[in-house]
Amino acid sequence: MFTGIVEELGEITAIENLGDSCRFRVRGPVVTEGAKHGDSIAVNGVCLTVVEHDADWFTADVMAETLDRSSLGALAEGSRVNLERPMALGARLGGHIVQGHVDGTGQVLERKPSENWEIIRISLPADLTRYVVEKGSITVDGISLTVVDAGPDYFTVSLIPTTLDLTTLGIKQPGDPVNLEVDVVAKYVERLLANSGQGAGQ
Repeated sequence: MFTGIVEELGEITAIENLGDSCRFRVRGPVVTEGAKHGDSIAVNGVCLTVVEHDADWFTADVMAETLDRSSLGALAEGSRVNLERPMALGARLGGHIVQGHVDGTGQVLERKPSENWEIIRISLPADLTRYVVEKGSITVDGISLTVVDAGPDYFTVSLIPTTLDLTTLGIKQPGDPVNLEVDVVAKYVERLLANSGQGAGQ
């Protein structure tokens, strides 16, 4: 379980092709501190498992399914990535509940800079629109953000200087892909409401 508060802007330093999968080597001295084999680290919002590690890097295997269904397949050596370790039990929930399970991908459509912040418009897959609401939470490349405007096939988020400086959204350009994870609470509510009608007649 993650919170969507990025701890570190890391870098892909090597990609090893394993046929039906690949192995990423990721530089991230903050998130590798105290890391062990089998630990989880979110990379651009995707929960990956640590295979090997050293003082400032770790490796993780990425299956073909993950490469196909997330933006990780578009990464190359030198790509910057958002990194976050799992939330510790009893720690503050600074963002919102993030599972590290990507629901789909979008594209950066537009950037509108202002004096002290920036508005970014991102495309939204049709099957996710019902989960995205104005002032609701959404995870973009592992970053917990608040939806400003929810359109029929897009949404916008407002980024403060800290987010622009410390995450990949500071460098993403129109056309770049991003991972999206909708608020899991919305999905649970939808499932409960769908099942409530069945239970009423029994």
